[in-house]
Amino acid sequence: MSSSQAGPSRGAHALCADARAPGLMLGEHVQVGAEVSFGAHVVVHSGTFIGDGCVIEDHVVLGKHPRLAGTSSARGHVGELQLKEGVTVCAGAVVFAGAAIGERAILGDQSFVRERARIGAGSVIGRGSVIDNDVQVGARVRVQTNVYLTAFTLVEDDVFVGPGAITTNDHTMSRHSPQMPLKGAIMRRACRIGGGAILTPGVEIGEEAFVAAGSVVIADVPPRAVMMGVPARAVREVPREDLLERWR
Repeated sequence: MSSSQAGPSRGAHALCADARAPGLMLGEHVQVGAEVSFGAHVVVHSGTFIGDGCVIEDHVVLGKHPRLAGTSSARGHVGELQLKEGVTVCAGAVVFAGAAIGERAILGDQSFVRERARIGAGSVIGRGSVIDNDVQVGARVRVQTNVYLTAFTLVEDDVFVGPGAITTNDHTMSRHSPQMPLKGAIMRRACRIGGGAILTPGVEIGEEAFVAAGSVVIADVPPRAVMMGVPARAVREVPREDLLERWR
C-alpha cells in the first residue's frame, strides 16, 4: 500500500501530479493498493483509500466533497472514500468522499455516487446512473443505465433495477419543515424493477416482486407480486420457476 504525501506548505485540498498515469493528480494521504491501474487525467482527492487491484479509468474523480445548499437534507459527516479490492470505476465517473464501494463492484461510465452511499460486493451501477447520498445498495445488485436512486433508498441483495427507473423521497416536493425526514423506496431481496418505472416516496417492494416497465408504484408491493400499470396493481404472482434460486 502506497501513500501520497504532500509537503507542509501545501493546503489541505492540494493536489500533486503523480507519474503513474498521464494527468494523474493525487491529494494528501491518498492510499493506493498494489496493482492499481489508472487511466489518463484522473483526480483523487485527499483521504481516499483505493484497494488492491482496482481499475480507475480515464477522467474519473474520486473523493469529491459535496457542496450543499443551506437547506439541504444531505448534511452530515462525510468521511473518507473507500474502494475495496478489485473495484472498477469506469470513464468519467464521480465518486464522492464518504462513499464505500465493495469488492469487485463496477461503477459504469459517467456514473455519480454521492457521500455516505454504500454499494455492496459484486454490484454493477450502469452508465450515467446516480446513487444519491445515504443510499444503501446490497451485494450483486444490477442497476442499469440512467437510473436515479434518491437519497435514503435501500436496495437489498440481488435486486435488478431496469434502465431509466426513478425513485423519489419527498411527497411535498420541498414544501415541508427541515425536521421532516425524507423516505426513499425499499427494495427487498431479489425484486425486479422494470425500465422506466417510478417508485414514490417510502414504498416497499417485497422480496422477489416484479414491477413491470413504466409502472408507477404508489403503495407497498407484497412479496412475489407482479405489478403493472399507472398506478401499479397486482396482476399475478411470480411463478416458482422465475425465483432467483433457479437462476443462480
